[in-house]
Amino acid sequence: MNEQSLYEVWWQHPGEGEQGMEDDHIPHWKRVLGFIPEENLEDCSVLDFGCNQGGFLRLLYELRPFKEGVGTDLARQSIEIANQRKGGLPLEFHATGQPEQFVHRFDFAFSLAVLYLIPNLDDHALKIKSCLKPGGVYYATFADYTSNPSLPAIRERINSNAVIPMQDHNLDTITQAFMQAGFQVSVRRMLPAGFVDLSHGKKWYNRVVDQLQFAYEQSYLFRFVAPQA
Repeated sequence: MNEQSLYEVWWQHPGEGEQGMEDDHIPHWKRVLGFIPEENLEDCSVLDFGCNQGGFLRLLYELRPFKEGVGTDLARQSIEIANQRKGGLPLEFHATGQPEQFVHRFDFAFSLAVLYLIPNLDDHALKIKSCLKPGGVYYATFADYTSNPSLPAIRERINSNAVIPMQDHNLDTITQAFMQAGFQVSVRRMLPAGFVDLSHGKKWYNRVVDQLQFAYEQSYLFRFVAPQA
């Protein structure tokens, strides 16, 4: 995950592409924000690690305006699009896998559906620690598909269409990496508030019950709080 690891686009599915992925993620982003208690971000600096085309930061600014936002991603074309779309918003986007260059800059950091792609969680935890202010908070979503019968199909779809393959992380390996880096670690399930939309899941899950298992048992939001010193 260094400067030499840059590529053009991450999702290379011929019928979907990066824009299709962004469109699919918007409901997920809105749902995630429903589990995050901080409402007033007006004086805060925010990082989106793995920002793709910048859609989450634009949505976040619309719903909870912040002082400044920075997005990082390894996909050059996606970062170009993010910068084209930022308009007059207080946003900047960088093609990099090194958030530690922004030393103690951020009050909050986010990675949404990204942890499962990171090969070295120990290194990642230290990088996020470096870019957060003391006491800063990192929110990260994670789908723990370990016991989901559709895992082989999910893995095949990701590894056949993505530049970075799916890693074998679980709740324990993630927790261990961030605790070892000095973070206070907490987690919650992101339980559905209403009906589960089955149409989006058809391309990911072999059976409806597998999608429901993910929705009710395997969708998590981590909250990592950086040490004060």
